[in-house]
Amino acid sequence: MPNQQTPLDAIFHALADPTRRAVVERLREGAAPVSELARPFEMALPSFLQHLKVLEDSGLVRSRKEGRVRTCELEPRAMQQAEGWLAAQRRTWERRLDQLDNYLHTLAGKDKQG
Repeated sequence: MPNQQTPLDAIFHALADPTRRAVVERLREGAAPVSELARPFEMALPSFLQHLKVLEDSGLVRSRKEGRVRTCELEPRAMQQAEGWLAAQRRTWERRLDQLDNYLHTLAGKDKQG
């Protein structure tokens, strides 16, 4: 499935960019209009809007338009999906490291006996 992107792929792709991560960090404080989100970045608004589109397409951010103002906010379910995947990876590697630690202690015990 090399050409198909899963929701998790889209989330990590979106988070791979420092501009998009900064937007997500800002939105942790609460919803914000696009103009406020774009202000800290030295780029044209159309370029910034492309970043927002990637975030929205990944499901990390949703937006709504009220009059002439588009406001963005975090979509927690997408982040929870990424957190779940990371937690599963952490459990796997902690289990493997525990097994390695036990094995090394066993070897060390055999060396002392020999």
